[in-house]
Formats: sequence, structure tokens, C-alpha cells
Amino acid sequence: MTSTRRATIAALAALVATAGWAQGNDAKFPHKPVTLVVPYAAGGGTDIVGRLMAQKLTELWGQSVVVENRTGANGVIGSSYVAKAAPDGHTLLLVVGSHAINPVLMKSMPYDTAHAFTPVTNIASSPMVLVAAANGPYKTLNDVVKAARSEELAVGYSEGQTRLTGELIRQSGHLKLSGVPYKGGAPIMVDIIGGHLPLGVTSVLTALPHVRSGALRVVGVAADQRMAIFPDAMTFKEAGLKEVESLNWYGMFGPANMPAAIVTRINEDLRKVAADPAVVKQMDAQGAQLVLTPPAEFRKFLAGETEKWSLVAQRGGIQPE
Repeated sequence: MTSTRRATIAALAALVATAGWAQGNDAKFPHKPVTLVVPYAAGGGTDIVGRLMAQKLTELWGQSVVVENRTGANGVIGSSYVAKAAPDGHTLLLVVGSHAINPVLMKSMPYDTAHAFTPVTNIASSPMVLVAAANGPYKTLNDVVKAARSEELAVGYSEGQTRLTGELIRQSGHLKLSGVPYKGGAPIMVDIIGGHLPLGVTSVLTALPHVRSGALRVVGVAADQRMAIFPDAMTFKEAGLKEVESLNWYGMFGPANMPAAIVTRINEDLRKVAADPAVVKQMDAQGAQLVLTPPAEFRKFLAGETEKWSLVAQRGGIQPE
């Protein structure tokens, strides 16, 4: 037997052994506690969703699923940690729409977003909303559009998706809007309520408590249909801004090269969790719609999101920083 043939046989044997090991370990998943990294602050929308999913998966798996907040750089620090983790399903990541937008707005990143992660599923989504002071001059989206065609209006934003959503609104309606950066959604709400800022783009979860208190009103919804929790708020399509759709989604990922069997298991178990009436009720209360897409469909959606927002940035002359 030649040395080449012996090497080939040895390599095949090793491959078979590795495959058997992987199958055995997939079948036992999870065989230890699972860490769910939320790369944003505790108490925020993603953290709320993450802790709900972690609680239900813990009950289903009989293994602890622990939420770990690793904040910074609009989700990049926590995401980078997961990208370097073992791809065995015991370290997972929960992010929002800015995950697909960071490559558009950031000149340098520690990972390749499209290839450093394994998409598991889009758990849920809710549209971005345009808010104004409840006692201010803008009662409807038509009021905003009419005003912004004759005068410059400032619009607050706090991260990549809110920034580009505001830019998309400007482009779609040919409006005189100027973006004002903030370090978070909360200070935007404070300035609008205080009369220092006319408008802001934000998530449903950020706006909701202030709308319920009567301090803010949602004037525009970046989705195809109106929302039950904001029945009086028009969609941008109703106001003639047909291109404006911006969904704030909650996506779960693992590191690249996770075994397909583990990805399928997590996806299927999240579907079971999402069928729990308590989960449905809590997500509805937050204005989020459960989605639970298959991994391949989620991967395709992500590519489309990055392409869409890249075009918005290019048209607006927005350069990576």
C-alpha cells in the first residue's frame, strides 16, 4: 500500500469518526448551560425578548439558558464574542436590525457579518415608528409631510436603523428632514416631550410607555398595515411614501459552522416556545409579531436587508465611519 493511499484511508477514517462524534453530540444538545448573548443594555427591548426566550427554553431543555449582556459599539462587541465561540450551539446571539446595517455604516469591523454567524431564526419583528409630542402641532403623518415640504424639520435617531429609516422617509417623500444623532432612544423621547425636538424615529418598545402616558403620539408606522396598539397612526404608504418599510427584527444566531442538526433543533424548539399563549400575549403587548422563519429564509432576508439599506445610504451620501 502506498503512503498516499494510507494517508487517504487515514483521512477518511478521521472524517467518519468526526462525523460520528458530531452526530452523537448533536443528539445530546444541549448537554450543558447555554449562554444567550444580548449585545445591548439590560432592560431594553432585545433584553426583554431574550429573557423571555431564555426562560422558556430553560423550561423546555432542562438546561439553564443564561442571558449575558455584552454591550458596546451598537452590538459589535457582544457579536464579536459570539463569532469567536465554539459552534456547538451553547453560545447564541440575539440581535436587532442594526446587525445587518452595521456593515453599511461602519468602516471597520472585527468580523464579516455575512459569514461569521449561523442564522437560526428571525424570532419576531415590529415596525419602526415616527413619533411627535402629543400636545404638539403634528397630529397625523399628513401634518408632518405637509410641514416638511415647506420647512426644515429635525428628526432624532439613535442608531443605524433609526438613522437610515429617517433618511428613507426623507428620500421617499422628498422632504426637508435633517437627522439629529442621539446616544439612545430614551433621550430622544425626553427632548420631544420637552419641546426641544419635533420628531424622532424609534422602536415600538421605546415609544410605547410614553404613548400610554399621553406624552407622545405615534404619527407614522413603517409597515404595510396599521398597528392594533396604535390604531390612529397612519402607515407611510397611506401618506404616499410607498418605499418606507422598516422592520425592527429580533434575530437569533450562533457562530459560523454550527452543525445543521443543532440549528434545526434550536429553530424547532423556538417554534414550540412561540406557540405558548403567554409568549404570544407578551409579544403582542410589545407590538411585536412572532415570525420564526426557517434558517435558509432568514439568511436570504438578511442579505436583502443589507442590500436595501446600502442603497439608502448611497442615495443619501452617507459614508461608513
